[in-house]
Amino acid sequence: MERTPINSSNLLSIGYQADTNTLEVEFKGGAVYQYFDVPLAIYEELINAVSLGVYFAANIRENYDFEKL
Repeated sequence: MERTPINSSNLLSIGYQADTNTLEVEFKGGAVYQYFDVPLAIYEELINAVSLGVYFAANIRENYDFEKL
């Protein structure tokens, strides 16, 4: 999945695959996780959030199944 670099203190890049509703997040430490069944609206809110890290922690991290790649 292609990820886009972002400006965040904790996140390095994010990508989204609409046909599977999969969000991919690369953290500054190098870890990459995929989050499953994430609605497009949540991805759009994430990329438009004032603080991506705060939004991610509050709305995604504990709310969706994930896998570390």
